[in-house]
Amino acid sequence: MDRDYALPLDVAELARVALMSPGHFSRSFRAAYGETPYSYLMTRRIERAKALLRRGDLTVTEVCFAVGCSSLGSFSSRFTELVGESPSAYRARAHDDGAAIPACIAKIRTRPVRRRTAEDPLLG
Repeated sequence: MDRDYALPLDVAELARVALMSPGHFSRSFRAAYGETPYSYLMTRRIERAKALLRRGDLTVTEVCFAVGCSSLGSFSSRFTELVGESPSAYRARAHDDGAAIPACIAKIRTRPVRRRTAEDPLLG
């Protein structure tokens, strides 16, 4: 999923490769990573979208489709949820402060983090 983030998510295929049922795969994935396979994939997509938006040469719509999202509205909502600002606002502000940081460090420091809520079953 990290490498092929732009492809559609197929939990059944991932489960088949892992020699598990789709339900067992999803539960095991959530236990290991703290989020569902879909949520993990969206986090990777938003992570890549942030890098593309920092470049500034693509529109938000182009970035949305480049990272594998098919709905601009869903992409914008998820981006805002994870990053704390809209894709347009993120693209518009200066990102010069990270220019001297190696890409591998910038990726770690700018990784979107899913915020836990009181309703989250993992907090129970």
